[in-house]
Amino acid sequence: MDADSLLRFALALVAVLGLIGVVAVVARRLGLVSVAGLNRGGHRLKVVEVAMVDGRRRLVLVRRDDSEHLLLLGANGEIVVEAGIRVEPATPPGALSRGPGPTP
Repeated sequence: MDADSLLRFALALVAVLGLIGVVAVVARRLGLVSVAGLNRGGHRLKVVEVAMVDGRRRLVLVRRDDSEHLLLLGANGEIVVEAGIRVEPATPPGALSRGPGPTP
């Protein structure tokens, strides 16, 4: 491999990596890609849990604001199994949970 081929290879690699970076930035700005674990303010909808029922159907627990909805998704359509399940606010990490206080 001569120096000319090596230089062309390095420039092509930099160009391809640059194009991948540009496409990634554009996709994130358009909302086509979400980063796992990144919760920017304004997201009101979250998939909490997914459980496979059989090969064609699955149960999906979806959280919206302070309520959850249980959905059955299948090849023939979607069914709302239970809606408006109230969700208690989560205790902040590191907070000590205390039992009930003394009874008089």
